[in-house]
Amino acid sequence: MKAMEKNWIYVHIKEFFIRNFDVRQEKENEQEIIESIKKGVEFKGSNLWVLIFAIFIASLGLNMNSTAVIIGAMLISPLMGPIMGFGLGLGIADVELVKSAFRNFAIATIVSVVTSTVYFLITPFSEAQSELLARTTPTIYDVLIAFFGGLAGIVASSTKSKGNVIPGVAIATALMPPLCTAGYGLASGQFYYFLGAFYLFFINTVFISLATFLVVRLLKFPKKVFLDKQQETRVTRYIGIIVFFTIIPSLFLSYNLIRSSYFNQQATKFITQELTFTNAQIINKTIIDTRDKKEIRVLLLGDPVPESMIEHARQKLNQYHLKDVNLVVQQGLNQENMDINELKSMLMQDLYKNSEEVLRIQAIQIDSLKRNLELYKTYDKLTPELLPEMKVLFPSIREASCSHTYIMHTDEQLPDTVMLVYLKSNKVFSSEDQKKLADWLAARTNMENIKLLIE
Repeated sequence: MKAMEKNWIYVHIKEFFIRNFDVRQEKENEQEIIESIKKGVEFKGSNLWVLIFAIFIASLGLNMNSTAVIIGAMLISPLMGPIMGFGLGLGIADVELVKSAFRNFAIATIVSVVTSTVYFLITPFSEAQSELLARTTPTIYDVLIAFFGGLAGIVASSTKSKGNVIPGVAIATALMPPLCTAGYGLASGQFYYFLGAFYLFFINTVFISLATFLVVRLLKFPKKVFLDKQQETRVTRYIGIIVFFTIIPSLFLSYNLIRSSYFNQQATKFITQELTFTNAQIINKTIIDTRDKKEIRVLLLGDPVPESMIEHARQKLNQYHLKDVNLVVQQGLNQENMDINELKSMLMQDLYKNSEEVLRIQAIQIDSLKRNLELYKTYDKLTPELLPEMKVLFPSIREASCSHTYIMHTDEQLPDTVMLVYLKSNKVFSSEDQKKLADWLAARTNMENIKLLIE
């Protein structure tokens, strides 16, 4: 009997997951999906001009530091086409599609970087804004966003009800801004901006393609049929090599970014907790994490900090898993220890982070105020809603008013939230009627504390 019961539970759980999570139930015709993705691969004519205009819009958005303009450019951009086409080609063993996707992707990338470089060469505004700086340092979060964005994109493309997923993926994975930032780096001669931004773009590209490839294989898209078996074997081998050289760098990038993120997190924690001094402030910090050099470099402004305190902080590096990391503390501002560009970049990044935190706190406060306002509006509407019902239950009532208030007790500091109900009646309310009225109001308004004032 127990075996039958377990089997029944297993069958129902399986049916539940199949009914709710099996995407194959809404799957579009596979040939139509393939043709649809193939159409988005080509970059010529209007598609290429749309990309150029989108790059100009995104560059303007980065220049103006306008998130809304950047999002608009990402919605316009057709960059997702060749990236998903590359993953699809790998999944269905279509070498021609892989070649076409790679060729068009290369064209789109070159055109995008050249366009943004031209824009930043001719624009009179060349300062690096926070939106631009945010696209120069890839993290493990960028990997996860690109991978899950790619999963969402190909799953949505494979279903009949596609919805607004592809534009959403384009915004989330942020393919356009890194290309514009790379153009800014070339135009301004700051190649670390170019390398950082292009690295971020490469990560997004690889993981969107990888996600597309995995879903295509999981949904068992039909592979391309070859009449010549030798050609089929050769194509399968080529596809296997490409997949191998796509997945291995992906794993390597993921590992490096996880390790780098952990190192930066520990280094930042060390700086925050151990390098806090009473009359000196850190105005610049640099965390170096390369194969040959691991270093934390901070620039202090204020009263000189004794070397003994700095040495004491060095001894705590091991506690933060920062073994073999060199701590360099520079004090005072002079030409030897001050890099103006680096200092400006650091200040802009701090300003960007602080602004984000301020906006987050303001959003929470606005949301709280909105909820309170809605609550007071509810109480304003409560009296005209309740009065007709009270008249039926208690015909002697002539006037009524309901309000939300607080009562403070003399022996306690905490206020008590109550609903104050003022009533004017033709006759005296008995204790039983008052209890009945209070119970009805509590049930009707979902308020436990009811305070009655009856004349």
